[in-house]
Amino acid sequence: MKKYLIAGLGNPGPEYKYTRHNVGFLVADDLARALDVNFVSGRYAQVAKARYRGKIIVIIKPQTYMNLSGKAVRYWLDKENIPPENLMVITDDINLPFGQIRIRAKGSHGGHNGLRNIIETLGTERFARLRIGVGKDFAPGEQVDYVLGRWSEAEIRWLPGIIDRVLDALRTWLLEGMQKAMTLYNRKPAKDE
Repeated sequence: MKKYLIAGLGNPGPEYKYTRHNVGFLVADDLARALDVNFVSGRYAQVAKARYRGKIIVIIKPQTYMNLSGKAVRYWLDKENIPPENLMVITDDINLPFGQIRIRAKGSHGGHNGLRNIIETLGTERFARLRIGVGKDFAPGEQVDYVLGRWSEAEIRWLPGIIDRVLDALRTWLLEGMQKAMTLYNRKPAKDE
């Protein structure tokens, strides 16, 4: 049975729970709910395991803080014997407009410290990532405050629909492959989607 690791990035702790930087955790939580599994404490991460249409899905929320996410990702890839090509990392992206998602089979870190650490730790850029746009509505020098800031009321209203779209993209990736997922989801969504 084919195994996949889905890593939703974020920072542990209640003070970070509803921040833009933790959108990966929000997706991981909703994915676990959709698959009817719960997270348990594991080494370096909160972990949930599910079976989905003939596949084993391991979902992690690294507890190492964003900038050291690679330690948890590498540990769970090794522990579960999952190759990097079956890894999907979910993270925020200030370079995408709020709500837009972008899926790639590989690539650079694009300035994201969580992705940078995973690339350095694994020694490869050849793993899938799904970036969720959080926009860049901040003044120069205020990037950290922005990504660690809480969602606006308007953003909170849109989040459930965005996360549903991300879950659909993950299902497509798992069942129909990367090319199909990129074709369907690497476009700007209509406001009513």
